[in-house]
Amino acid sequence: MTSCWVIYNGSLVSDKFADQARLVAEAAERAGITVKIMKNYETVMDLSVTFSIPDFAILLDKDILLGYFLKSRGVPVYNDPSVIDLCDNKATQYVQLAAKGLPMPRTIVAPKVYPNFSILDSGYFERVIDRLGLPMVIKEGHGSFGMKVYLIDTEEQFYEKVDSLRGIDFLFQEFIASSRGRDIRVNIVGGQIVAAMYRHSETDFRANITNGGVASPIELTESQRELALSAAEAVGATFAGVDLLFGENDQPLVCEVNAAAHIRNILNVTGVNVADAMIAYIREDLA
Repeated sequence: MTSCWVIYNGSLVSDKFADQARLVAEAAERAGITVKIMKNYETVMDLSVTFSIPDFAILLDKDILLGYFLKSRGVPVYNDPSVIDLCDNKATQYVQLAAKGLPMPRTIVAPKVYPNFSILDSGYFERVIDRLGLPMVIKEGHGSFGMKVYLIDTEEQFYEKVDSLRGIDFLFQEFIASSRGRDIRVNIVGGQIVAAMYRHSETDFRANITNGGVASPIELTESQRELALSAAEAVGATFAGVDLLFGENDQPLVCEVNAAAHIRNILNVTGVNVADAMIAYIREDLA
């Protein structure tokens, strides 16, 4: 019988991560697969020993090193760790999306500045403000659920924030006022759209449900469908949660691609269990 590991990060205290693993494990069990739900630290990455391996693993986490470790031992990993690696840093992700010519907010990747040093007097940040204007968005490279994303309204806020981010990967991005507090989440499996929802917030510029946003099903336009699929393809994601913004005249823009997207909220909103599509894809892929 086919076996798999469903892996989540055991250091995180919120049940949402274990819940994600249970959703996927239950879908695998419905398909007749033997499943083991594992916290990421339950596999010791001892490079000197061999161990019993599953037929495949689903990595619902950003423990990229674990993904590379399992792949090195011959385990097919979904998503491939290289995809999670690419998407885990918003800066590298936007470089890839821009290289494919996909429409997205104008983005400037910040240069590396070591923690004990500063470029505040170099004139660089003045050029960024001149190009993007205010308000703008600053995003740290690593962050989930809308966290570590900041709406910057004033120059004082701007300089305080960039000074606090020395030593951290981050980027500057045009603020899309027409999409304030609203976006679209599109879940994609194997190049097919499985479910989509419209998210909006009356209290925050971010629409994430974690930050108080609410969601409803949405029928995507053809341009939204095409862009979501193109974004997932651009980063090589088999499973993706693509977030789209509403640009001028509601033309879609890529906000970001999530390579470890949670699926509970979209199940609650649309009734579609993305996990079933994920397992069906993997079975066909390994056949």
